[in-house]
Amino acid sequence: MALDEHMLAPRDPPIGQMSVGLAFESLSDTDKIYAHYMARGAWHGARIILRQVSPESTSIFDLILALYEACDGDWESLASQAFVSAVSIQHFLEYAATFLGNIGNYYGRGDQKFIPRIPKEDLKCLSNVSANASKLFDTVSQAMYSQHPSSLGFPSDVAQSSYYPGNLRMTRREIEQVSKTLETKGVDPENTRISKDLESDITVYNVLQASVDVDEEEASQRQITMLERGAKVQIRRGDHSKELGKVCEFLNAAVNYTSSPIQKEVLRQYVRSFKTGDMEAFKESQRLWVKDIQPAVENAFGFVEPYRDPYGTRAEFEGLVAIVNTAETKVLTKLVESSSRYICLLPWAGKTTENSGKGPFEKELFEPPDFTSLQTLAYCSSIIFPGINLPNFNDIRQDVGFKNVMISNQIAAEYSADRTDPAFIDPSDAPTYLAADYDAFYIWVVLHELLGHGTSKLLTESRPGIFNFDIASPPISPLTGAAITTWYKPGESWTGVFGDLATSLDECRAECVGAYLMDNEELLRLFPFDESKTTTRDITYTVYLQVATAGLRALENYIPDDNKWGQAHSRAHFAMFRVLLDAGDNFMTISRNTTKNSLTVHIDRKKIETRGKPAIGRLLLHLHIYRCTADAVACRKYFEDLTEVKGIFAEWREIVIANKKPRQILVQANTIMEENGAVTLKEYDATVEGMIQSWVERNV
Repeated sequence: MALDEHMLAPRDPPIGQMSVGLAFESLSDTDKIYAHYMARGAWHGARIILRQVSPESTSIFDLILALYEACDGDWESLASQAFVSAVSIQHFLEYAATFLGNIGNYYGRGDQKFIPRIPKEDLKCLSNVSANASKLFDTVSQAMYSQHPSSLGFPSDVAQSSYYPGNLRMTRREIEQVSKTLETKGVDPENTRISKDLESDITVYNVLQASVDVDEEEASQRQITMLERGAKVQIRRGDHSKELGKVCEFLNAAVNYTSSPIQKEVLRQYVRSFKTGDMEAFKESQRLWVKDIQPAVENAFGFVEPYRDPYGTRAEFEGLVAIVNTAETKVLTKLVESSSRYICLLPWAGKTTENSGKGPFEKELFEPPDFTSLQTLAYCSSIIFPGINLPNFNDIRQDVGFKNVMISNQIAAEYSADRTDPAFIDPSDAPTYLAADYDAFYIWVVLHELLGHGTSKLLTESRPGIFNFDIASPPISPLTGAAITTWYKPGESWTGVFGDLATSLDECRAECVGAYLMDNEELLRLFPFDESKTTTRDITYTVYLQVATAGLRALENYIPDDNKWGQAHSRAHFAMFRVLLDAGDNFMTISRNTTKNSLTVHIDRKKIETRGKPAIGRLLLHLHIYRCTADAVACRKYFEDLTEVKGIFAEWREIVIANKKPRQILVQANTIMEENGAVTLKEYDATVEGMIQSWVERNV
């Protein structure tokens, strides 16, 4: 099989530094110790993520560490000792840095596999200098260099998912059947994986629940039901036991340095959940965490985001520890205080006076959330997002509240890269675009998190006959003009009802909210920007260019072999791109330069108000009403048609792939506890060598 060049790890990957030194030095000595233990706990989640990505990722990680240990980071010496060229050792370093930046051998954004550019025989020569490295190479090299499975997804000949591990492949129908069974039994899916086994010719679906406690004996495993044909489902605790034990060790150490009783209790509930596998304890931690307002050191731990589970409910572990940026937080607080005013401008509010002008598809009371700007100290995740809105449990969001955070040093690192030649932008638009690019993106992300993820009311029958809306006079759907006929039934959740669509729909709705409000001059002026360089109108125009270029770039993450999207945000951006392209009156067009094999976006900025915004608004309204009313059937047809890649879009995808640039990866700091008990910070160069060294010194 011919090797696909785009599967090879990128040459000279752009690397940014998540600088946090000034913020760290602003902390008190006690807060530094607290941050240190929390960061150590976060990084010890890395091996959980590796195991969730692919069967081979943990061994590849260990191979990288073993090769560093063999030469003490002197890569030139290693190459010389192994008689390997400087080019080959550089290719290995680029692969290793890309692997560590994504915590696995599949891209965090796109879920597509990358393989080493260094020839296999050269990597074998490098590995032979160390018995440990040689053994690891022999174990993992075949999977490391294999082109298949080429993506993450429902298990098949071309895709794999470590959320469904083992030698017996689970079908999509089996995954759905077991998942629905767990839902009816009240078993939360976020901290589980499912393996299929045969025991005495009986099919057994083992639900592997993450916990320190291990169910080793059959008697301690919990059989919860029998399925058709005699198959059974049973829960087995102890998945990721060793790693969660280390996480809990450091969380317990951090408890002694918390700044408030509520922080202590959050950490205790984390530990209880991670030790036992009890998701109710984790939910309790989230109820408390929401009430911990603007702590000096913020955190987020647990099995949080379900982006990489093809079924859309099982979540990747993550650990985030960050320091509050007080100045930027003041700006965000000002927006929060006026947020209800802008909710009334969203499409589902219409012209109604009901619910204080927000309409029946919005919460009666918008509790102003905690919204902070953070400098990340440790962000252990396959994707480092610029903004976060948590928790993901809709009952907690509606009844207790939520938090928003902006990761300011992630955005700063991203915008420190060379952006002088923005992809798909017409040269005549480049000066305007580059002047407004940062401000437009920042504001868009802020609105995405606060008013995108922070809005909507899920119409629910919580118990038989108990509704959170008037069932005798149901709300009128603005899509049909008739009373709604669907809602969430007892025991149903947003992710359970919408399954694999849920994350893409949620991200698309949030992105649409942000873009829809970006023409509001009063709102834009809440944010500081340099008016000598850009204007509110230019910021509005630039965000539409950003939507369009993100939609084209999203095609990188469409996987035709598996007919699926590799990343929720990419599918969301393509849906927005499609509606702008179909907005009419030549609002947006795409030109193709056959000589350069390139694409260019053209937007008529005079028609944003009459064509662009209404197009985004219609998409937003559909997704919002489908989400609020649990109408997964209508939503699936609408969204799948909108995000189908065929015809001209398939042709454009080939051009996008041909011009693909590697994504930036980010080097993060480590904390060190000195012999005298003081905690110091160590930052690393934004190089492939610096990336590898940072991970070696985490000692995870």
